Amino acid sequence: MIKKIIFLSFVLFSTMVTFSQESKFSTEEINVNALIPGTLYTPNTSKKTDLIILIAGSGPTDRNGNQPGVSNNSLKFLAEGLAKNNYAVYNYDKRPVVEMRSGEIDESKLSFDILIQDVKDIVSYFKAKKQFNKIVIAGHSEGSLIGMNAAVPDANAFISLAGAGRPIDEILIEQISSRAPMLKEETAKGLESLKKGQTFELKNPMLASLFRASVQPYIISWLKHNPQEEIKKLQIPILIVNGTKDIQISTQDAELLHKANPKSELVLIQNMNHIFKEIKGDDAENMATYTNPNLPVMPELIEKITTFLKKI
Repeated sequence: MIKKIIFLSFVLFSTMVTFSQESKFSTEEINVNALIPGTLYTPNTSKKTDLIILIAGSGPTDRNGNQPGVSNNSLKFLAEGLAKNNYAVYNYDKRPVVEMRSGEIDESKLSFDILIQDVKDIVSYFKAKKQFNKIVIAGHSEGSLIGMNAAVPDANAFISLAGAGRPIDEILIEQISSRAPMLKEETAKGLESLKKGQTFELKNPMLASLFRASVQPYIISWLKHNPQEEIKKLQIPILIVNGTKDIQISTQDAELLHKANPKSELVLIQNMNHIFKEIKGDDAENMATYTNPNLPVMPELIEKITTFLKKI
Protein backbone atom coordinates (compact mmCIF):
# COMPACT_ATOMS: atom_id res chain seq x y z
CA MET A 1 0.00 0.00 0.00
CA ILE A 2 1.28 3.41 -0.91
CA LYS A 3 1.55 5.62 2.14
CA LYS A 4 0.94 9.33 2.04
CA ILE A 5 3.89 11.50 2.90
CA ILE A 6 3.40 13.69 5.93
CA PHE A 7 4.96 16.93 4.76
CA LEU A 8 7.04 18.67 7.39
CA SER A 9 6.26 22.37 7.27
CA PHE A 10 9.37 23.48 9.09
CA VAL A 11 12.64 24.12 7.31
CA LEU A 12 15.42 21.64 7.91
CA PHE A 13 18.95 22.90 8.20
CA SER A 14 21.90 20.61 7.60
CA THR A 15 25.38 21.73 8.55
CA MET A 16 27.64 19.03 7.16
CA VAL A 17 30.36 20.88 5.24
CA THR A 18 33.17 19.35 3.20
CA PHE A 19 35.99 20.90 1.19
CA SER A 20 37.27 19.86 -2.22
CA GLN A 21 40.76 18.49 -2.50
CA GLU A 22 41.80 21.55 -4.48
CA SER A 23 40.18 23.83 -1.86
CA LYS A 24 38.53 25.92 -4.57
CA PHE A 25 35.07 25.36 -3.16
CA SER A 26 33.22 23.78 -0.26
CA THR A 27 30.02 21.73 -0.24
CA GLU A 28 27.25 21.86 2.31
CA GLU A 29 24.11 19.76 2.61
CA ILE A 30 21.13 22.14 2.68
CA ASN A 31 17.55 20.94 2.97
CA VAL A 32 15.14 23.68 1.90
CA ASN A 33 12.38 21.48 3.32
CA ALA A 34 11.71 17.80 3.93
CA LEU A 35 11.17 17.09 0.23
CA ILE A 36 13.94 19.30 -1.16
CA PRO A 37 17.36 18.10 0.00
CA GLY A 38 20.37 19.41 -1.88
CA THR A 39 24.04 20.28 -2.01
CA LEU A 40 25.32 23.86 -1.99
CA TYR A 41 28.66 24.35 -3.75
CA THR A 42 30.28 27.55 -2.49
CA PRO A 43 33.50 28.95 -4.01
CA ASN A 44 36.24 29.76 -1.53
CA THR A 45 36.26 33.50 -2.03
CA SER A 46 35.62 36.47 0.22
CA LYS A 47 33.51 38.12 -2.48
CA LYS A 48 29.74 37.80 -2.63
CA THR A 49 28.89 35.50 -5.53
CA ASP A 50 25.93 34.67 -7.74
CA LEU A 51 23.96 31.45 -7.17
CA ILE A 52 22.89 28.98 -9.86
CA ILE A 53 20.00 26.70 -8.96
CA LEU A 54 20.43 23.57 -11.09
CA ILE A 55 17.32 21.54 -11.95
CA ALA A 56 17.71 17.91 -13.04
CA GLY A 57 15.91 16.26 -15.95
CA SER A 58 12.93 13.91 -16.04
CA GLY A 59 12.38 10.65 -14.23
CA PRO A 60 14.25 9.61 -11.09
CA THR A 61 17.27 11.80 -11.94
CA ASP A 62 19.01 12.96 -8.77
CA ARG A 63 20.99 16.09 -7.96
CA ASN A 64 24.13 14.64 -9.57
CA GLY A 65 22.43 13.73 -12.84
CA ASN A 66 22.22 10.02 -11.98
CA GLN A 67 19.41 7.48 -11.94
CA PRO A 68 19.26 4.12 -10.14
CA GLY A 69 21.87 1.91 -11.80
CA VAL A 70 22.85 4.65 -14.27
CA SER A 71 25.59 7.02 -13.10
CA ASN A 72 27.25 9.72 -15.18
CA ASN A 73 27.67 12.55 -12.62
CA SER A 74 26.90 15.17 -15.28
CA LEU A 75 25.28 17.69 -12.94
CA LYS A 76 27.86 17.07 -10.22
CA PHE A 77 30.71 17.81 -12.63
CA LEU A 78 28.90 20.89 -13.93
CA ALA A 79 28.39 22.23 -10.41
CA GLU A 80 32.03 21.63 -9.53
CA GLY A 81 33.21 23.37 -12.69
CA LEU A 82 31.09 26.44 -12.03
CA ALA A 83 32.15 26.54 -8.38
CA LYS A 84 35.80 26.54 -9.46
CA ASN A 85 34.92 29.61 -11.54
CA ASN A 86 33.60 31.39 -8.44
CA TYR A 87 29.88 30.70 -8.82
CA ALA A 88 27.80 29.08 -6.11
CA VAL A 89 25.58 26.21 -7.23
CA TYR A 90 22.65 24.48 -5.54
CA ASN A 91 21.91 20.97 -6.83
CA TYR A 92 18.87 19.28 -5.32
CA ASP A 93 16.88 16.07 -5.50
CA LYS A 94 13.43 16.64 -6.96
CA ARG A 95 10.57 15.43 -4.82
CA PRO A 96 9.86 12.23 -6.85
CA VAL A 97 13.44 11.12 -6.15
CA VAL A 98 13.01 11.74 -2.43
CA GLU A 99 9.66 9.95 -2.35
CA MET A 100 10.99 6.95 -4.27
CA ARG A 101 13.86 6.56 -1.82
CA SER A 102 11.44 6.57 1.08
CA GLY A 103 9.15 4.07 -0.64
CA GLU A 104 6.23 6.42 -0.12
CA ILE A 105 5.67 7.82 -3.59
CA ASP A 106 2.18 8.32 -4.98
CA GLU A 107 2.70 9.20 -8.63
CA SER A 108 -0.94 10.10 -9.13
CA LYS A 109 -0.53 13.05 -6.73
CA LEU A 110 2.45 14.52 -8.56
CA SER A 111 2.03 17.42 -10.98
CA PHE A 112 4.27 19.62 -13.09
CA ASP A 113 3.09 22.66 -11.17
CA ILE A 114 4.27 21.13 -7.88
CA LEU A 115 7.79 20.82 -9.29
CA ILE A 116 7.62 24.44 -10.46
CA GLN A 117 6.56 25.56 -7.00
CA ASP A 118 9.44 23.61 -5.45
CA VAL A 119 11.91 25.67 -7.48
CA LYS A 120 10.15 28.88 -6.47
CA ASP A 121 10.49 27.76 -2.85
CA ILE A 122 14.22 27.25 -3.36
CA VAL A 123 14.57 30.72 -4.86
CA SER A 124 12.65 32.25 -1.95
CA TYR A 125 14.77 30.35 0.56
CA PHE A 126 18.08 31.65 -0.76
CA LYS A 127 16.73 35.11 -1.52
CA ALA A 128 15.69 35.47 2.12
CA LYS A 129 19.19 34.55 3.29
CA LYS A 130 20.69 37.46 1.28
CA GLN A 131 23.86 35.42 0.88
CA PHE A 132 24.23 35.86 -2.89
CA ASN A 133 24.19 38.68 -5.42
CA LYS A 134 21.99 37.26 -8.16
CA ILE A 135 19.99 34.07 -8.44
CA VAL A 136 20.11 32.19 -11.74
CA ILE A 137 17.91 29.22 -12.63
CA ALA A 138 19.46 26.57 -14.89
CA GLY A 139 17.32 23.64 -16.00
CA HIS A 140 18.48 20.49 -17.78
CA SER A 141 16.14 18.65 -20.16
CA GLU A 142 12.69 18.59 -18.49
CA GLY A 143 14.21 20.88 -15.86
CA SER A 144 14.44 23.59 -18.52
CA LEU A 145 10.65 23.89 -18.80
CA ILE A 146 10.28 23.70 -15.02
CA GLY A 147 12.90 26.41 -14.65
CA MET A 148 11.48 28.87 -17.14
CA ASN A 149 8.13 28.63 -15.37
CA ALA A 150 9.74 29.16 -11.97
CA ALA A 151 11.93 32.07 -13.08
CA VAL A 152 9.13 34.63 -12.73
CA PRO A 153 9.27 36.86 -10.74
CA ASP A 154 12.44 36.45 -8.67
CA ALA A 155 15.21 34.94 -10.82
CA ASN A 156 17.78 37.28 -12.35
CA ALA A 157 18.63 35.05 -15.33
CA PHE A 158 17.68 31.71 -16.89
CA ILE A 159 19.74 28.99 -18.57
CA SER A 160 18.23 26.20 -20.67
CA LEU A 161 20.47 23.14 -20.95
CA ALA A 162 19.28 20.68 -23.60
CA GLY A 163 15.72 21.81 -23.04
CA ALA A 164 12.85 20.92 -25.37
CA GLY A 165 11.55 23.65 -27.65
CA ARG A 166 8.34 21.82 -28.45
CA PRO A 167 5.46 20.51 -26.31
CA ILE A 168 6.20 17.17 -24.70
CA ASP A 169 3.66 15.29 -26.85
CA GLU A 170 5.60 16.20 -30.01
CA ILE A 171 8.87 15.12 -28.40
CA LEU A 172 7.45 11.79 -27.23
CA ILE A 173 5.92 10.98 -30.60
CA GLU A 174 9.22 11.78 -32.30
CA GLN A 175 11.17 9.56 -29.90
CA ILE A 176 8.72 6.67 -30.21
CA SER A 177 8.73 7.00 -34.01
CA SER A 178 12.49 6.57 -34.16
CA ARG A 179 12.81 3.79 -31.58
CA ALA A 180 9.54 1.85 -31.81
CA PRO A 181 7.60 3.02 -34.89
CA MET A 182 4.97 0.31 -34.44
CA LEU A 183 3.84 2.15 -31.28
CA LYS A 184 3.59 5.61 -32.86
CA GLU A 185 -0.14 5.55 -33.64
CA GLU A 186 -1.11 4.26 -30.20
CA THR A 187 1.18 6.79 -28.52
CA ALA A 188 -0.34 9.67 -30.50
CA LYS A 189 -3.85 8.52 -29.63
CA GLY A 190 -3.04 8.33 -25.93
CA LEU A 191 -1.43 11.76 -25.90
CA GLU A 192 -4.41 13.26 -27.71
CA SER A 193 -6.64 12.01 -24.91
CA LEU A 194 -4.32 13.40 -22.23
CA LYS A 195 -4.16 16.78 -24.00
CA LYS A 196 -7.92 16.98 -23.49
CA GLY A 197 -7.40 16.32 -19.79
CA GLN A 198 -8.79 12.80 -20.03
CA THR A 199 -7.05 9.70 -18.70
CA PHE A 200 -7.48 6.43 -20.57
CA GLU A 201 -7.21 2.69 -20.04
CA LEU A 202 -3.86 1.42 -21.26
CA LYS A 203 -4.14 -1.87 -23.10
CA ASN A 204 -0.63 -2.24 -24.51
CA PRO A 205 1.91 -3.28 -21.83
CA MET A 206 4.72 -2.09 -24.08
CA LEU A 207 3.68 1.48 -23.26
CA ALA A 208 3.29 0.92 -19.53
CA SER A 209 6.44 2.85 -18.64
CA LEU A 210 5.05 5.89 -20.44
CA PHE A 211 1.30 5.70 -19.91
CA ARG A 212 0.71 3.72 -16.71
CA ALA A 213 -2.41 4.98 -14.93
CA SER A 214 -0.53 6.56 -12.03
CA VAL A 215 1.58 8.80 -14.28
CA GLN A 216 -1.15 10.00 -16.64
CA PRO A 217 -2.22 12.91 -14.37
CA TYR A 218 1.38 14.16 -14.38
CA ILE A 219 1.54 14.09 -18.18
CA ILE A 220 -1.75 16.00 -18.33
CA SER A 221 -0.24 18.74 -16.18
CA TRP A 222 2.98 18.71 -18.24
CA LEU A 223 1.09 19.11 -21.53
CA LYS A 224 -0.35 22.42 -20.33
CA HIS A 225 3.09 24.04 -20.65
CA ASN A 226 4.45 24.94 -24.09
CA PRO A 227 8.17 25.81 -23.94
CA GLN A 228 7.95 28.45 -26.67
CA GLU A 229 5.06 30.20 -24.96
CA GLU A 230 6.72 30.06 -21.54
CA ILE A 231 10.09 31.42 -22.66
CA LYS A 232 8.36 34.35 -24.38
CA LYS A 233 7.27 35.55 -20.95
CA LEU A 234 10.80 35.94 -19.63
CA GLN A 235 12.28 39.44 -19.59
CA ILE A 236 15.58 38.47 -17.99
CA PRO A 237 18.89 37.40 -19.60
CA ILE A 238 18.54 33.94 -21.16
CA LEU A 239 21.16 31.45 -22.31
CA ILE A 240 20.07 28.49 -24.44
CA VAL A 241 22.59 25.65 -24.79
CA ASN A 242 22.43 22.44 -26.77
CA GLY A 243 24.94 19.93 -28.09
CA THR A 244 25.19 18.74 -31.68
CA LYS A 245 25.49 15.10 -30.53
CA ASP A 246 22.36 15.18 -28.37
CA ILE A 247 20.23 12.18 -29.41
CA GLN A 248 17.36 13.11 -27.08
CA ILE A 249 16.81 16.82 -27.75
CA SER A 250 17.89 18.20 -31.11
CA THR A 251 19.53 21.54 -31.84
CA GLN A 252 16.27 22.40 -33.61
CA ASP A 253 14.63 22.63 -30.20
CA ALA A 254 17.23 25.11 -29.00
CA GLU A 255 16.70 27.17 -32.14
CA LEU A 256 12.93 27.19 -31.58
CA LEU A 257 13.41 28.51 -28.05
CA HIS A 258 15.76 31.19 -29.33
CA LYS A 259 13.28 32.20 -32.03
CA ALA A 260 10.51 32.43 -29.44
CA ASN A 261 12.64 34.84 -27.39
CA PRO A 262 15.10 36.52 -29.81
CA LYS A 263 16.77 38.44 -26.99
CA SER A 264 18.15 35.14 -25.70
CA GLU A 265 21.68 33.94 -26.40
CA LEU A 266 21.97 30.66 -28.32
CA VAL A 267 25.01 28.40 -27.98
CA LEU A 268 25.39 25.12 -29.89
CA ILE A 269 28.36 23.10 -28.68
CA GLN A 270 29.96 20.82 -31.23
CA ASN A 271 30.12 17.11 -30.30
CA MET A 272 28.37 17.56 -26.93
CA ASN A 273 25.64 15.06 -26.06
CA HIS A 274 22.58 15.30 -23.82
CA ILE A 275 24.56 14.86 -20.60
CA PHE A 276 27.30 17.32 -21.60
CA LYS A 277 29.93 14.72 -22.56
CA GLU A 278 32.11 14.92 -25.69
CA ILE A 279 31.26 12.39 -28.41
CA LYS A 280 33.69 11.77 -31.26
CA GLY A 281 32.16 8.51 -32.49
CA ASP A 282 28.78 6.88 -33.07
CA ASP A 283 25.58 6.42 -31.07
CA ALA A 284 27.07 3.42 -29.24
CA GLU A 285 29.79 5.66 -27.82
CA ASN A 286 27.15 8.24 -27.03
CA MET A 287 25.04 5.79 -25.03
CA ALA A 288 28.08 4.44 -23.19
CA THR A 289 28.67 7.84 -21.60
CA TYR A 290 25.39 7.57 -19.70
CA THR A 291 26.94 4.90 -17.48
CA ASN A 292 30.41 6.40 -17.14
CA PRO A 293 30.63 8.32 -13.84
CA ASN A 294 34.25 9.35 -14.44
CA LEU A 295 33.99 11.06 -17.82
CA PRO A 296 34.00 14.84 -17.25
CA VAL A 297 31.62 17.29 -18.86
CA MET A 298 32.94 19.34 -21.75
CA PRO A 299 35.00 22.33 -20.55
CA GLU A 300 33.42 24.45 -23.28
CA LEU A 301 30.05 24.17 -21.54
CA ILE A 302 31.44 25.61 -18.32
CA GLU A 303 33.24 28.31 -20.29
CA LYS A 304 30.09 29.37 -22.17
CA ILE A 305 28.00 29.49 -19.01
CA THR A 306 30.69 31.46 -17.18
CA THR A 307 30.94 33.98 -20.03
CA PHE A 308 27.16 34.45 -19.96
CA LEU A 309 27.08 34.88 -16.18
CA LYS A 310 29.73 37.59 -16.30
CA LYS A 311 27.43 39.68 -18.50
CA ILE A 312 24.26 39.62 -16.41
